[in-house]
Amino acid sequence: MPELPEVETVARELRAQLVGRQFAGASIGWPRTLATPDPDALAARLTGQTVVEVGRRGKYILILLDSGDMLIIHLRMTGNLTVVPYADPAGENDHVRARFDLADGDRLVFTDARKFGRVWLVSDASAVTGKLGPEPLAWYFTPEVLAARLRRRRTAIKALLLDQTAVAGIGNIYADEALFRAGIHPLRNSASLTDAEIAALHAALQAVLNESINKNGTLLRDYRTPYGTEGAFREQLRVYQQTGRPCPRCGAPIERIRVTQRSTHFCPQCQR
Repeated sequence: MPELPEVETVARELRAQLVGRQFAGASIGWPRTLATPDPDALAARLTGQTVVEVGRRGKYILILLDSGDMLIIHLRMTGNLTVVPYADPAGENDHVRARFDLADGDRLVFTDARKFGRVWLVSDASAVTGKLGPEPLAWYFTPEVLAARLRRRRTAIKALLLDQTAVAGIGNIYADEALFRAGIHPLRNSASLTDAEIAALHAALQAVLNESINKNGTLLRDYRTPYGTEGAFREQLRVYQQTGRPCPRCGAPIERIRVTQRSTHFCPQCQR
């Protein structure tokens, strides 16, 4: 599933293509893709509205409209967004779940092979994103904020990092990579981390996320950006999906376990 760096990359590319453009209609190809409102209300409410900004909250893409409404899209596992000419066959393939027509003849197309993605049109984004934890790259996300989140629960640190109500946007890839950089075992009790370990984890989270954003994310099987940019951060992965390969720090074979039903990769020597 695309995580913060991949969704940030998509948002940035959409921003360049959508800001200042007006919607002329919308249609839903798979009913469950649309969470709210109903398809007719979506089309009527969206038509005539102009895109003011495109941003991100956690793993959600936020498209702010001039009325104050927010079009929110969650890509989930296989969702992709592209802007194509109205007559482009890409807007008619079997995996198209939603189409958002633009007044100048293009359309924003949402394809989703697994059908897990969701779309909302709301007047208040907090109705969808209100339960998310802090943004790990925000100015207010300090080691002290992270410490408060970790110490209020006694659970495996990897599981807590995957909890979007604890910290927004982090998933399997960047949890594994940050824990490796910080030298913390993924099964370590979150409440047991020292101040020094939390500071190291905080720095590792921000570093790995920023580095990945600068590389347009990690190239995943189903991850595509609106411009077709490939995520180049895969080349810098140190433990994620590196099972059996030597640790880049100590040479021990990278191991894999399961935490909350997710494959988890770590070095048994560097992350005791």
